Amino acid sequence: MTDAALSRVYDREASAAFRRHFLSRVVIYGLLSLFAIVYLVPLLVVVFNSFREQPEIAQNGLIAFPRSFALHAWSEAWSTYCIGGTCEGMKRNFLNSLWMTVPATLLSTLLGALNGYVLSKWRFKGSEVLFTLMLLGVFMPGQIALMPWAFILGKLGLTNSTYGLILVHVVQGISFTTLFCRNYYVSIPDDLIKAARIDGAGFWRIFRRIILPLSPPILIVTVIWQFTGIWNEYLFGVVFTSGREQPITAALVALTASGTNVRAYDVMSAAVLIGAMPPLLVYFLGGKYFVRGLTQGAIK
Repeated sequence: MTDAALSRVYDREASAAFRRHFLSRVVIYGLLSLFAIVYLVPLLVVVFNSFREQPEIAQNGLIAFPRSFALHAWSEAWSTYCIGGTCEGMKRNFLNSLWMTVPATLLSTLLGALNGYVLSKWRFKGSEVLFTLMLLGVFMPGQIALMPWAFILGKLGLTNSTYGLILVHVVQGISFTTLFCRNYYVSIPDDLIKAARIDGAGFWRIFRRIILPLSPPILIVTVIWQFTGIWNEYLFGVVFTSGREQPITAALVALTASGTNVRAYDVMSAAVLIGAMPPLLVYFLGGKYFVRGLTQGAIK
């Protein structure tokens, strides 16, 4: 009798624990699904509208399931739509952003890796103070740097130029890339560097043969961070460039602020997706490496 009574008690406790676990899972997945819907609905609306005919959008509204399918909005947004007084579409602005983002990302990542290597493995008197000062750039808003950059770009003859934006983004991004790489390289054992120096390896050889082969996780994180940040940046692009030299973020704002009474929502939606495609592509291709790199850095 005693065993049977204990068995019933255990069964009730197990059933209660199962119900609590089930309810907690339902609440968690319900909230996650709600947040996912909140984030995905605007994207779905833009995707649907980019393939709908403009008369259908005007008749049924922006938020509706598509009843027609057309691709002309994409070609018009890419090559012929009038933006900012020119009718060349988004093509030139897209290429400007690509030409600006790729070299700025690679250069800032390389400089951040070198800075992190020096500040973690070749410390010198005042290196911690220097690192602290570099960290100020992480918290400094871009608006503060507008006037100094305007002066520097004017002196260098790089105003209204993609090269000027590359310089701005490389310098502005060094704080972030140095922070990421320095904190990652601190976890590499110093004995490894000392052994290499005893074997005769110098600064650059240690960097090439030891540091870089151990760096892919943090370099992937840094590249994704820099690429998405520079591609989506708007302030410097609209202040330091104009007309045909502007990046795609400035062109998108000019597109939405055009003074025409008739809004081509199908073309606008296609233009938004063209502008968002590279960061989305980077996310889909490297998202799992981004999370993995952050996790490895945190564990080390």
